[in-house]
Order: sequence, then C-alpha cells, then structure tokens
Amino acid sequence: MKFTNSTIEINRELSDLDRFALDFISILEKHTNYVIVSGYVSILLGRARASEDIDIIIPKIDFSTFRSILQDLKKNGFYCLNAEENEFIFGYLKEDLAIRFAKQGSLIPNIELKWVKNKFDEIALKKTLTVRLPQWQLYISHLELQIAFKEVVLKSPKDLEDARHIRDVAEGHLDKNLIKKYKEMLYDFY
Repeated sequence: MKFTNSTIEINRELSDLDRFALDFISILEKHTNYVIVSGYVSILLGRARASEDIDIIIPKIDFSTFRSILQDLKKNGFYCLNAEENEFIFGYLKEDLAIRFAKQGSLIPNIELKWVKNKFDEIALKKTLTVRLPQWQLYISHLELQIAFKEVVLKSPKDLEDARHIRDVAEGHLDKNLIKKYKEMLYDFY
C-alpha cells in the first residue's frame, strides 16, 4: 500500500466484495459524485473481516437524475431491496432513509446508499481520498474522519477495531490533530 496526500495505491487481487463495489460505482459515478464510508474502508485497506454492505453517501439529487441511476442499475443486474417503484425508492431518500441495492438473485452483499444528511456527511463527500486499485479507482472518506466517527459515534467493538486497523496501516500518514478536531466536533454534534 502506498500513501500520498490524496491517494492510496493498493496493488492486490480484487475480492468478490471489491468487484461488487466497483460494479455499482462504475454505474453511479456516471450520474453523481459519491464517497464510500464505514466498514468497507477498513476492508479495502486490508482488514480481514466480513461485511454484508458497503455504505455510500451521495449528494441530494433530483428525481430525473435518480431515475436515470435506477434505470442504469437495473440494466446492469442490480435491484433495490426497499421497493420496486422509482417514486417509492426516491421517497426513502427524501425521508433521509438509506436504500439498499444488491445483484439480482441475492441479498448480500448489498450497497447502502444514502443522501448527505449533516455536516459530517458533507465533509466526507468533499474531502475524499482516491483509492487506486488494479485497473480501477474509487473514492473514500478521508481516514481521519473515518477514525473519529468510529471511535466517537459508532463505538462497537467491530468499529473500534476498524479504527485501530486504519490507524495501524496509515501510521505516519494521518493528521492526528485533525482526528482530534473531528472528535471534538462529533462530541458537540452527537
């Protein structure tokens, strides 16, 4: 793994979960920007643990754009687990609820897609890192925010271990003052 200021290069064989994520993202990024957050970030960085979903945040988009995304996803073998009708699916997002997508004939893994809901989602979407994989790239939230969120808000044993793993693999490339700043912001917000 090679770190620079705005990129992480990972040279390894892609897993089934990686290919699933990249299949979805290759469709999504034609229509809107996005950021991957939460557990898949630590898995991408080499943590060996199972995950049933990949969390993705997108900006609020209009119905026409959303309908285009859905058509493209359906054409490429994805379906929404929440509902079938485009208007109902869009309604979930408008109510700040996540929607889930999987490949036809399966439930897991799935994508948990949600709109930006608060200032931390906005930061995640604006301050991304590019992860370069063999023949692909994707965007994740910067690691300092991932660590702070997992240690302050989520706090489950799995999330704390994710944060510890990110700290270990990115040692020397993290801004510890920024982690502290995010933690203070999170304590005030949550």
